[in-house]
Amino acid sequence: MTVSLEQLRRCHVAVDLGAARTRVFVKGVGLVVDEPSVAAVNTRTGALIAVGELAEKMTGRTPGYIRVARPVSGGTVVDIDMAQRMLRHLLGEKLRRQLRRKPRLRAAASTPHDSDPLAQRATVETLVGLGARRVELVDTLIAAAVGCGLPVEQPSATMIMVCGAATTQIAVLSLGSIVTATRIPIGGNAIDHAVIQHLRHRHELMLPSQSVRPLQVALHGNGLTSQGPEVTEIHGRDVATGLARSVRVDTAAVREAIHTPLTSVLDGIGRVLRDCPPDLVADLVDRGIMMVGGSALLPGLDQMLHNATGMTVTIAERPDTCTVQGLGAMLEGRIQPLDLESLATAD
Repeated sequence: MTVSLEQLRRCHVAVDLGAARTRVFVKGVGLVVDEPSVAAVNTRTGALIAVGELAEKMTGRTPGYIRVARPVSGGTVVDIDMAQRMLRHLLGEKLRRQLRRKPRLRAAASTPHDSDPLAQRATVETLVGLGARRVELVDTLIAAAVGCGLPVEQPSATMIMVCGAATTQIAVLSLGSIVTATRIPIGGNAIDHAVIQHLRHRHELMLPSQSVRPLQVALHGNGLTSQGPEVTEIHGRDVATGLARSVRVDTAAVREAIHTPLTSVLDGIGRVLRDCPPDLVADLVDRGIMMVGGSALLPGLDQMLHNATGMTVTIAERPDTCTVQGLGAMLEGRIQPLDLESLATAD
């Protein structure tokens, strides 16, 4: 999956197919699509009813003949045909017409670190089905690091943590490449699920998970930190009676439930640091960890990681769009690699 910056500069469009949201960047225009990766289909006729925000609002509220599909899971396309139909409608007829005018349309796409060839092929086939003649694949970790402004091309360590809906990816980068990295199947969805299960078992309460993020309902103020409110009132449905009910929840117990899935993330950070050369680890003492991805905005997560590792933890300015903005920066030639060839010719 090695691709040069020269190849990326020839691309016209960049796509970030995430489990939670799909984003499209058009060269010279900017970010044109930022919508949930959701499509609603009429199972009787096969017709596409809605995509994006509207389709996500339908989740859990549809009659039997309407299916809400998520064609992307964990950054991997699991339903190529549905992903193509979703992208086609998200782009719109006007933008698709503009892209079709390109004589040899080239596209760039981000793929999760260490993704298997089948997952990469599914991403390529999705974009080829939309008219791309060639598709370049870029590691999500490198794209996200470029998008949040890290000096990845320099001979010094930068550590990035991409917090997605389905996975968390952690890496140490230097000289524009990944030195060591890991991918953990724990993301924002697993954290939400931990909160839902806690409230179900402890309080016999079911949350309306699709109307609001359960975590944002359960935790406000300082979130995961102990300085947050001691008790929070939650509204939901009683498991036994099915009636609406409100309960007062101890947020310390909710924090404990959330820490269980996050233990795997802390283990992943430890593995990456153990596999990293000592000189680069020394660089990270000053630089710390950069967090990107939609789940990086989880209240108090940065403080929890700081307490566990002792390292500075910083959240990117726009963590949710860093990956696609990084792809866009590479498409538009805003990133220049460190020139090593000139040093070699001088010897």
